[in-house]
Amino acid sequence: MKLIRYSAAAIQTDFVNPTDRAGMRKNTDRILNLIDSAVIGALPFLPVRLVTFPEFAHSAPVFQTVNELREKLAVEIPNEHTERLHQKAIEHNVFIQSGSMLEYDPKYPEHVFNTTCLIGPAGILYKYRKVNPWIPFEVHASPHDIEDYEEELFPVAETEIGNIGCAICYDWLFPETLRQLAANGAEVLIRVSAYMDPWNATEPMDWWTIVNRCRALENMCYVVASNQAASLSHYPPYSWSGGSMIVDFDGRVLAKASEGPGEKIVVAPLDITALRHEGEIRRGHQMLAHLRTEAYPVYNRHIYPPQFLNRGETLSYEENNRRIAASINDFWEVTE
Repeated sequence: MKLIRYSAAAIQTDFVNPTDRAGMRKNTDRILNLIDSAVIGALPFLPVRLVTFPEFAHSAPVFQTVNELREKLAVEIPNEHTERLHQKAIEHNVFIQSGSMLEYDPKYPEHVFNTTCLIGPAGILYKYRKVNPWIPFEVHASPHDIEDYEEELFPVAETEIGNIGCAICYDWLFPETLRQLAANGAEVLIRVSAYMDPWNATEPMDWWTIVNRCRALENMCYVVASNQAASLSHYPPYSWSGGSMIVDFDGRVLAKASEGPGEKIVVAPLDITALRHEGEIRRGHQMLAHLRTEAYPVYNRHIYPPQFLNRGETLSYEENNRRIAASINDFWEVTE
């Protein structure tokens, strides 16, 4: 069996979020510098082959309507930012999970997506579009909600450093998202996130740490989680405490950034060979193999978005609230 062991670097950023496309270039400049730092810092040790960045590292949904996001910030993919990351991946022979950006796709002209890319020396290996936007605030679309959506919702890339899948921030509050990525073959689960206080890395609401560890152990995967670490002044109305971390497939924290805003890089080893060997011989705590799929009738019916309410309505904070209220009512009517 070929040995696959390398270091991963979870990087967190502290940017002023851009309000137009031109402003994204400054963020990408710094992202490229941070990749250099992560790779150079590991030179005397186990080489870094995987580098990850947080949600909104390229751009954030700083406008309240889909039209404003589309007009001022959304970009098609590939673009100048993904091309620059591709060149950096070639330079250092690494795989880069980009920070997310607002994406416009002409195939779905009424929508804007929150998208991150895995980029290696061969180019873009997948685009992941956030399936579970943080509603009601986020007004970018879930690909799940679009009729005739053609792409894979949960892509996994088979690479020389293991099988890699990604989900964005609020996606991780839905165990099904990461379970599907693991079922699709993922061995490394990347979390591209902008997790704010108080649901962050510090007690008593350390959701960030708890969820990362749970998703690792319940899916028997490594988790490499990069979190937004912008100060309140850079990214209001919230403060962001970082705490980026790397967790092994038994839920052990291998590395974690100190809490508080600011750029940080944390590095830890990923032993894909050990993970694969463990998967072959383990009989206990094999949750994927022990899964009684038919035991959960909740998945046999549709819950969100409500199929009968404003399906053609442009997304907005108000529309999101209407949909949530309708789904709450429908859910409890059925379960009572």
